[in-house]
Amino acid sequence: MAGMADFSIDLAAADDETIRSALAHAEVPALLPALAWASGDLSLVPDHLRPDLSVLMDPTAGLSPDQQAEARELAFAALRRLRAAGPSAPAPPDAGTLRRLLTFTAGGADIEPYLELLREELNLSEDLRTPTWRKEELAPDRPFRVAVIGAGMSGLVAAHRLRQAGVEVVVLEKNDDVGGTWWENTYPGCRVDVSNHFYSYSFAQRPDWPEHFSSQPVLLDYFRRVADECGLRPLIRFGTEVTSVELDESTMTWTLQVVTAAGEEDTVEAHAVVSAVGQLNRPNLPDIPGLERFEGPAFHSARWDHDVDLTGKRVAVIGTGASAAQFIPEVAEVAAELTVFQRTPAWFIPTPNYHDPVEPGALWLFRNVPGYANWYRFWIFWRNVEGLMPAATVDPDWQGEQSVSQLNELVRQLLAGYLQAEFADAPELLEHVIPDYPPFAKRFIRDNGVWARTLKREDVHLVTDPIEEITADGVRTADGTVHRADVIVYGTGFKASEFLTPMKVVGRGGVDLHERWAGDARAYLGITLPGFPNFFLMYGPNTNIVVNGSITYFSECEARYIVGCIRELLATGHRAIDPRPEVHDAYNERVDAANLKMAWGVSSVNSWYKNATGRSAQNWPFSLLEYWQQTREPDLDDYELL
Repeated sequence: MAGMADFSIDLAAADDETIRSALAHAEVPALLPALAWASGDLSLVPDHLRPDLSVLMDPTAGLSPDQQAEARELAFAALRRLRAAGPSAPAPPDAGTLRRLLTFTAGGADIEPYLELLREELNLSEDLRTPTWRKEELAPDRPFRVAVIGAGMSGLVAAHRLRQAGVEVVVLEKNDDVGGTWWENTYPGCRVDVSNHFYSYSFAQRPDWPEHFSSQPVLLDYFRRVADECGLRPLIRFGTEVTSVELDESTMTWTLQVVTAAGEEDTVEAHAVVSAVGQLNRPNLPDIPGLERFEGPAFHSARWDHDVDLTGKRVAVIGTGASAAQFIPEVAEVAAELTVFQRTPAWFIPTPNYHDPVEPGALWLFRNVPGYANWYRFWIFWRNVEGLMPAATVDPDWQGEQSVSQLNELVRQLLAGYLQAEFADAPELLEHVIPDYPPFAKRFIRDNGVWARTLKREDVHLVTDPIEEITADGVRTADGTVHRADVIVYGTGFKASEFLTPMKVVGRGGVDLHERWAGDARAYLGITLPGFPNFFLMYGPNTNIVVNGSITYFSECEARYIVGCIRELLATGHRAIDPRPEVHDAYNERVDAANLKMAWGVSSVNSWYKNATGRSAQNWPFSLLEYWQQTREPDLDDYELL
């Protein structure tokens, strides 16, 4: 029908109405630099249309309606010119042009320290993180095999980069497919809480994400596609779980004991090992008396039992963390009665589009504007890169009890205001859903209003009394009430601080890694361990992101550093690389001191951000730039070469 947008066609066949309709869904700070790059017209990025990032969580980026309208008119004219000129691939921008475009999207901030990092993240025309060396050039006759443990998000990028460098790789995966946590977690409502364009590899960007925050099946499909397109599947031994890893000091090689899906034992020999088992892969069952006494079905959300039909059942859910907040609304739709047991309320970030599909007009722009998906990714990156770090940083002179600084208090008021508005008609719930601890002390949860709608249902009950025990037919709380249930679901998170369990890892001198850690895991850069040469970690201690990024970013940094270490071995002829204990210790002292200056480090609230000793063994307290700088290439002065 004339006058209606047709998003099934490309730019060359699009009429003006289709272009205008698509532009209504554009992110201006990403669209204008994309068009300026595609057309070579820098007048499309005028200073007066730069975004303003000074206001926290401002969806308009500080642009007034008139400014947004002006920007869309500029974009409309540019797209018409591109339509008339026909398709062409823009040349990579020169340094001056790139600075101009990046400065525009960054709101005029000084991007010079970030310039090389941002070029890599943009990935406009080539993958700048591809290794610049090949094994056959450095050590063609030297056998060197790397065993990667895990084919999840981190394992795949490690295998990909090693394979690009021509290094022999074998990937050992206990599951039947790639994807890691996105293969294992299949609970109802499971989805990512980082925007898809950012929760993806820089080298495998996807312009056609169907949702802003994709569901588990979509993410699993993404990692499957990456494994296929990068040729990684032939390297992977599925159904193979590593039970122990032990160093042979005479040869400086590692022996990995594995068990196959059939229960058969085998060994794998490797010159280096990359552990990519993650932090959030071992479910944590709560320490509640009587767990074994319950007579009905009971399971953890990470091991969802799809054979149990919850329709018409009385369901008890223990826990209200990130996973529980996703599946509780889904369970409420089918259960006859749902009882939710909450120990600690969470801070919710209002995200109206959390469950929404990407608008057809936005998908059209991603498909038809050269580089728009890349610039959109950068726009998400920059808004999150360091913007909220000051709000999580402790002001030692601040007197508030539920916040750690004036800026942190502002965030608390904004988030509390959201909950007050959501529960305004349910004052009996409101007092139980507003946290009394500082924002950033625990993981945020995204919400589009479904949390309040669920808890306000007549067939849903929020219980905040402490649990005393599990009985044969339900849950007994400290007030003596037995809350009867047909099914119990544990939404109680993971054993995040128990790194590498249940694997046994034995290094130099027969030292057992878990005995050395004694429940308090540490590593240099979260990657290397003194006494465990050529043993590398992905998503290791203190590499978790709280406020300023995506774990895929850290994984790419770690993969490059590991590849760099292996390059040094091949180039120098040394057998192994082992971090110096004094370097490792000084690094961890600095990390610990910085974590104690962050909200999650000083708050006493229970959180998986801390281990049993009370130390934050998970979180990274510095900037993303600093981690990128420290992992660009190894400093051999930090290591003993064996």
